[in-house]
Amino acid sequence: MRFAISFLVKCLSFRSLLILFLLNLPIGASVSEAAKQKQAGQPPMDFILVRSLSCLDDCPEWISAEGRITSDTPARLRKFLKKIGDRKVPIVLRSEGGEVDAAYAMGRMIRKAGLETAVGGTQLKDCPDDDRRCAAAIAKDGTSVGDTYSDGAFCYSACPLVLAGGTSRASSQWAYIGVHQITTIYQKVRISYRIEYKMVNGKKTEVSRKEVGRKPAGQRSSTKLGKKATAALTGYLKEMGVSGDLVDVMMATTPASIAVIPPEDAVRMGLLTDVLTFSEWPGMPLCPKDAAASAVCYRQPVAEVAVAPAPVAEAPVKRTTVYTSGGLPKTHPMDFLVMYHGNCQDECTQWISADGDITPDTPAQLDAILKTLGGKKLPVVFQSYGGDRDAAFVMGRMIRAAGLDTSIGRTRLPNCPMMDPRCEAGMAKSGPTEGEVFAGGAYCFSSCTLALMGGELRLVGNSALGLSRPMDKLTDTDREEFYSYFKEMGVSPDAFDTMMITPPNGRGDILYSQAIGLDIIDGAIPDDEEPGSHFCGPNAKESVRCPRKSEAAIVPAAASVN
Repeated sequence: MRFAISFLVKCLSFRSLLILFLLNLPIGASVSEAAKQKQAGQPPMDFILVRSLSCLDDCPEWISAEGRITSDTPARLRKFLKKIGDRKVPIVLRSEGGEVDAAYAMGRMIRKAGLETAVGGTQLKDCPDDDRRCAAAIAKDGTSVGDTYSDGAFCYSACPLVLAGGTSRASSQWAYIGVHQITTIYQKVRISYRIEYKMVNGKKTEVSRKEVGRKPAGQRSSTKLGKKATAALTGYLKEMGVSGDLVDVMMATTPASIAVIPPEDAVRMGLLTDVLTFSEWPGMPLCPKDAAASAVCYRQPVAEVAVAPAPVAEAPVKRTTVYTSGGLPKTHPMDFLVMYHGNCQDECTQWISADGDITPDTPAQLDAILKTLGGKKLPVVFQSYGGDRDAAFVMGRMIRAAGLDTSIGRTRLPNCPMMDPRCEAGMAKSGPTEGEVFAGGAYCFSSCTLALMGGELRLVGNSALGLSRPMDKLTDTDREEFYSYFKEMGVSPDAFDTMMITPPNGRGDILYSQAIGLDIIDGAIPDDEEPGSHFCGPNAKESVRCPRKSEAAIVPAAASVN
């Protein structure tokens, strides 16, 4: 404070004194520091009502909410919700964060409206990859059609506070949820007052005070939450059913960085209620208890017999990696297809696609497909929730004896819908089948991981890998069989303890670093590559990948076993 800037003397029946009073007043606002630094990144959040392209009838809709959260965003959301009426559609979030108070308001608005939330991005129909929500795809009424994606989607900083508002909150292991410290920005303002005093018995007494001007005087920031800000945060999380542990994670991470919360921790904290599987996508509504088998929703209800409650009770508490069989989509017995992508007279990728549940008959099918190859070495690319343990042991030994590599990938055939990427119509009647393979979103759980261990070289990309305890109680002989198999395949015996932690109906996700440490895998597929072996045909141009011309390794006819 600075006084006595100027004095004005006025002649009245008493002596009065007027002074100009200047005060540097700090005014605080809680915002995300990272969001302020990124203001050139995402534009302010907007909302689009999108209808799914992935089905024909009764397609789900969702609200695509992408962009930076500003002080105006709650009002825009309120206006949008009023426009769509009482429709209960999920909100799919992709945001770098923004203003905390605005996030609180949005979360409460979403909870009051009874809406679900999810982390994901939206790709509108006919929009390029560098502008996935292009203006040309949005109708005048603010609606559009498109698909959602998880891989690479993010909800950072203040965005998780909005996510917390959902009645159910879903994400996948391929999306990112991150938090950091809340930064309070104090804007310093210089306020000028005109104050009138009078002298009474020799003492100065204030008569009136009037503001005459304000000027910015700089700013300062602080990551220390005051009592009021702390109460607001903890009160909001409690209101939304989220553990106060989230506050500890936030406050331990500087504003310049992001603490990415693994899905299992997000579930434990209550920030998420569900983790989506590969066949489930952001924007899918949560299945009601009476949902039809054909309903497009996640967590399809199944017969209670599929859940094994007794083994779960015996296992150590591990909520974050337990996904009951009710959460897994219906699958089929594993089949094998010899696949290729590209023109094999020039350059192409080839692989054996192994998709479905491992049954006692699966080793015989694998043997049949290997015989058709005539000694040609193609990697076996798995996509499976597991199955018969003994069959998996046999498969692993067959793969090792054949000198084949293994990987994890989802194979998509041409002209097949997203919900049935391996449709029969896309399979070649004879010979290899053309298609594509992707590491992102693929999975190999339970007994599938045992078969994967058989590979001479085991490489994975952005895929899910897991081990879980067998359904039946293991005898000493069974344990020795596991240890013997792990030793044979060059896998650490510690993998057994890792497997036994997760109940039989769980996924038992194993992180990449952990899988490397246990020697379950040998390394990673580069981000710009996918599973499969690269071949250079007779017409291939010389390049780094094709240093010299070689004859294309065309796979033989009738190379499919279903």
